[in-house]
Amino acid sequence: MRPLLSALPALLLTACGMLPAWPEALTPTLPQALVPAFLDPVPVAEPDPPGMVATQDGDATPSLRLSWAKGQALALLIQANGENRLWRSAGGVVVATDGARVVATAGLREWIASTRLDGPDPLDEPLALVGRSTGLRRQVDLVRGDRAPETMRFGVALTCRLGAAYEGAAVVVRESCRGGGTGGFTNRYWADPGSGGIYRSEQWVGEAGLMRVEVVTPPS
Repeated sequence: MRPLLSALPALLLTACGMLPAWPEALTPTLPQALVPAFLDPVPVAEPDPPGMVATQDGDATPSLRLSWAKGQALALLIQANGENRLWRSAGGVVVATDGARVVATAGLREWIASTRLDGPDPLDEPLALVGRSTGLRRQVDLVRGDRAPETMRFGVALTCRLGAAYEGAAVVVRESCRGGGTGGFTNRYWADPGSGGIYRSEQWVGEAGLMRVEVVTPPS
């Protein structure tokens, strides 16, 4: 996991097909790596219609099934650079992942614009977390879909603790986090006990709460 993921806003820009229109008067107050991400307001993306996710499961394109409180969607891989991957649904929900971790989103009412980790990501080796715990600090930048300056939150600090245990046929990693006015939340990641590959997770994505991310067709 890279500590700084400054390229993600540009990837989200490509995925959403937006054109720059950021007010010049506000540009100097923003981190330069984030400026391209905050452009014209765009509609909140729509979840896939009922049944659509299931009917597309046979597609050979690498894909993720996304589920959140307001609906679900099938997101297809549209761009990859090593472990950094960009996924987009037909309705416009966009998720950027680094390994198994969701590091940016677009299309929901509130977006994760970027993620910065203070050190290596323990999720890179989930089996090493069995029977022990470790800490992780990270910062996220949040913005609502209407790009209203008063709703933007930069450098939201989260302090987390990760540990794992065998549960049935899986190794389950729990990541308990606090900070940023969230009231606390717990992410969960299901890993194969043989390979360590994470095939399912439930991750906090801002205002939408926890999003379930399931691998339908893995990248080759």
